[in-house]
Amino acid sequence: MKNLFITAILFLSTLGFSQKRELGKVTIEELNEKVCPTDTSAVAAILFNIGKTYYVYSENDGFRLVTEISTKIKIYKKEGYEFANQSIGFYIGDKDSENVSVSKAYTFNLVNNKIEKTKLSGDSEFTEKVSKNWSRKKITMPNVKVGSIIEYKFEISSPYENDIPEWEFQKNIPVNYSEFLTVIPEYYMFNARSKGYLTPIIQTEKKASSITITSKERSNGGGGLRNQTSTSFSNETITFDETRTKYVLENIPALKGESFVNNINNYRATILHELSAKRFPNSGYQSFSTDWESVVKTIYQSENFGGELKKTGYFEKDIDALLNGVSSFEEKIAIVFNYVKSRMNWNDLLGVYCDDGVRKAYIDKKGSAPEINIMLTAMLRYAGIEANPILVSTRSNGISIFPSRTSYNYVIAGVELQNQVILLDATNKFSLPNILPIQDLNWFGRIIRKNETSAEIDLMPKSNSSDVINLMATINPQGEVSGKIREQYFDYNAFVYRDNNNGLTKESAIEKLEKRHQGLEIGEYDVLNKNDLSKQIIENYDFTTDNAVEVIGDKMYFSPFLFFAMTENPFKQEVREYPIDFVFPNQDKFNISIKIPDGYTVETLPQPKAIAMPDNLANFKYNITNTGSQIQVLYTLDINQAIIGSEDYDALKNFFKEIVNKQTEKIVLKKV
Repeated sequence: MKNLFITAILFLSTLGFSQKRELGKVTIEELNEKVCPTDTSAVAAILFNIGKTYYVYSENDGFRLVTEISTKIKIYKKEGYEFANQSIGFYIGDKDSENVSVSKAYTFNLVNNKIEKTKLSGDSEFTEKVSKNWSRKKITMPNVKVGSIIEYKFEISSPYENDIPEWEFQKNIPVNYSEFLTVIPEYYMFNARSKGYLTPIIQTEKKASSITITSKERSNGGGGLRNQTSTSFSNETITFDETRTKYVLENIPALKGESFVNNINNYRATILHELSAKRFPNSGYQSFSTDWESVVKTIYQSENFGGELKKTGYFEKDIDALLNGVSSFEEKIAIVFNYVKSRMNWNDLLGVYCDDGVRKAYIDKKGSAPEINIMLTAMLRYAGIEANPILVSTRSNGISIFPSRTSYNYVIAGVELQNQVILLDATNKFSLPNILPIQDLNWFGRIIRKNETSAEIDLMPKSNSSDVINLMATINPQGEVSGKIREQYFDYNAFVYRDNNNGLTKESAIEKLEKRHQGLEIGEYDVLNKNDLSKQIIENYDFTTDNAVEVIGDKMYFSPFLFFAMTENPFKQEVREYPIDFVFPNQDKFNISIKIPDGYTVETLPQPKAIAMPDNLANFKYNITNTGSQIQVLYTLDINQAIIGSEDYDALKNFFKEIVNKQTEKIVLKKV
């Protein structure tokens, strides 16, 4: 009890202190501060970020959602000037749009030991249209210098009263104090969920509130030749409870990116609200999605999803002609999939629901991701294949952790055949069955079957995609190296190559390689099977380089991996908080043959080595031999799991340390 009492006192004192956090209250001490006390490397820090979301009522519009955001930022270094540019996105619909306004926007500087205040001017505030339905309000704060403090307030008024905005406590710079207050009438019920590794302190209380509604009453008076009409007004006051919930986090470290992270926002400390129900007087109880089955049913029953999936008339003749005489399920899948890929062109629009519909997309040969892949699913079903749509949250959208109607932003197709699910995405010309575009590889999706049930589907590849390099090289007496390379890309490596190099000229491809391997000069160059997706990519080229071998006196020093050697460990952090995401399991394989120059012999040769991580998450095998004038290297590195948990970070870091050590270990040649 005593501990609870102390905690309460501390929390109340914190809330009391937060009341002093007001815009316009800037001190000389704050302006004089040279470095961020909690992170001396920080280029800027947010001194406070306070948000409040509440409802306002009008008789014309009903309830409207208002969000106010007040922010105060300290600039410590020139690199922090970017935080003088601030923006906020808002939705613009065909009928109802959100509105954004800016106020209390000032820059404070210390001039001759006095505080100078510069107001945001009108020409530094503008609105930019981002897409059909989204715009951004942007501001550029004036007179920003090292040491400045900037302040501003955004207010967003929204007719979409179901959508409380996400609140991000954690930013890319330190945050001293972050607070989010929601004031919600009893008519709306929300599920609040947090993500990230930091948990806010929460305080909740209920308060009575009221709204007054004015109504007109007309009455007809009798007598005379004509009725007399009079109008009177009556006011009705409606009382209700409001739930006020305050979320507070202090001394929040900057969210810093690490190598091999999927989407850093998956780990940002954030509070999210999902509408679960509405309960208005005289209207009954209206429930919304609170579990995955409810989410699925809501989506599937939509005319823009399930309704579009049922349409077949627009393609039947074309599919009948394509499949005439074809009986094998595998052949049917391949024919229909390739037909949709070749006919349709993706307009880069994501989403779960169709915009203009599958029929128009088919005629125009262009459509959104849901239109193309719902069309594909419908065609496969028409061909007698057990096909169903799969909801996906793309990598940029984050991981779909909680049941929500907005968890997913993409649709692919899945074929259930012989106790496996074949994953298909026809938006990309280079995708194959179970070789999805990289944006799709985001942990789990959810398949929706005809009976409106759903199941979680693992989207991550299980087998290793290989990258095989055959290198034949000759070293001349001056230490120059020349030779031939044949590199083969399989599965996901082939997909990535095709996707990244689509439309690239031969000259540009050579330039790209020479830039990747400094000092390399490429002569003959060609690529095989660029457009034959059934075969691996084969890249052949001749090369010369004069910076792979170090000549000192009568000795030569070089790595047998030459310019392919991994020279530094990609994992440098002492502690890793986030899972390591390699995107897909991978195998790097080298077969290297090096001819040493006449008059030289091998003095030192690295030792063979083989290492494996616990549970065989990764392993490498390195073997090297010398027969006369020839050195042979066989090397294989296997990353056997696309995602490795942070609990295995130390083992992974040490594993890559061994890789770097072996790949940079020198062969020493001595002049005879």
